[in-house]
Amino acid sequence: MPVGSRPGRRARGEIEELPSGSLRVRVYAGIDPVSKRRRYLTETVPAGPVAARHAESVRSRLLDTVRRQHGRPPAPRTPADDARPAPVGPAPDASVPAPTAPTGRATGPQRRSRRRGEPTLTTIAQLADVSTPTVSKVLNGRAGVAAETRARVEALLREHGYRRPELGTPHASVEVVFYGMQSNLAVMIMQGVQQVAGAHRFAVGFTDARRQVSEGRFWARDLLARRPTGVIAVHLGFTSEQHALLAASAIPLVVLDPTGEPPLHAVPSVTSTNWSGGFEAARHLLDLGHRRIGVISGPTERLCAKARLDGARAALEAAGVGLPARWLRHGHWFSFEDGLNHGQELLRQDPAPTAIVCGNDLQALGVYEAARLAGRRIPRDLSVVGFDDIPYTMFCGPPMTSVRQPLVEMGAAAARMVLTLAADKSLVQTRVELATTLVVRDSTAVAYEH
Repeated sequence: MPVGSRPGRRARGEIEELPSGSLRVRVYAGIDPVSKRRRYLTETVPAGPVAARHAESVRSRLLDTVRRQHGRPPAPRTPADDARPAPVGPAPDASVPAPTAPTGRATGPQRRSRRRGEPTLTTIAQLADVSTPTVSKVLNGRAGVAAETRARVEALLREHGYRRPELGTPHASVEVVFYGMQSNLAVMIMQGVQQVAGAHRFAVGFTDARRQVSEGRFWARDLLARRPTGVIAVHLGFTSEQHALLAASAIPLVVLDPTGEPPLHAVPSVTSTNWSGGFEAARHLLDLGHRRIGVISGPTERLCAKARLDGARAALEAAGVGLPARWLRHGHWFSFEDGLNHGQELLRQDPAPTAIVCGNDLQALGVYEAARLAGRRIPRDLSVVGFDDIPYTMFCGPPMTSVRQPLVEMGAAAARMVLTLAADKSLVQTRVELATTLVVRDSTAVAYEH
């Protein structure tokens, strides 16, 4: 039921209380130029004592977003608006304390004073029974060190918590490390990083760690040799050794979409509201009358995939539908092939699902192909929801309903954080979570029971 409407004011967005106690905010966002159907911005606020006030804040923010999209100024703020909690998100670019030289060229971190009792390079060299230049080579990722010696030095750096007091003059660059270049996601993330880093005259580079590993190269050491000002790792699991090596070399690290592995718990991170996105995707299908709903998830060792699956399952269980094991499939990766193979399996069942929630848009495109091969029409015979809202979703046939991740904004937030750390400043938040939104197009429709 709608809650929290203001007296005397025409409702421009609805707030609905869900069975779980959470509040769902939905704002009309106009007509989709491709599908000619209505679009809505939605966001879920967790249950709690201040949920109603937070939901009002979210509604105001979504309404302002719609106004800006249509070229209208945001609504004037009132004292009540000022009392509401601010949305979690990145700070403005101007807040990044990236140091600049008199010429205006960005510079890296300045000399850090060594605290009493901290180990020195000489101490590590003595413990490893090697020369100081050898330890320096390890820190800088340079060649000329035997594998056994390098491993011994790295272990001592890690064991003694060595932190480099000075980087000299690192390259004024931010390096983005991907594990597998999924082109659309990578481009949008890089776009956000470039917006922030470029404004502060930092270059932006990238590394595909997956390719380097397949070629037998140690990407972390190659990265040290390039000596960037900071590193943003995307969809990447760091080993404790790799994390310690970056920390010892005084290179700030921020993780975008962390995998959830233990070494990353203390590392600043940026992610999206994956649980809420999965919940909204399943809830949308339930609202259309679907009760036989299948789910194809990403690899559940990935934190984002598990959160999306948990959100979808929560919505289905709250509606009393549940998620039978026969209608759940786990993908090996977020790939088209996952969607095609698992989609064919689900559609061969009797009865088959009338709707499928996918872990990402590539899986959903695979389900499109599975439906075509099975002679099923989307959305008449099968409704499909993706996740990410990559550009191709609006051009496939029919245009796809998808949960939009703010990938550009996530890249920008990660860049702000890494530049703040590079300036030797503390972060206001070490974990930033940006909201997802459900974008409804033509791949979902009212359930047609066979």
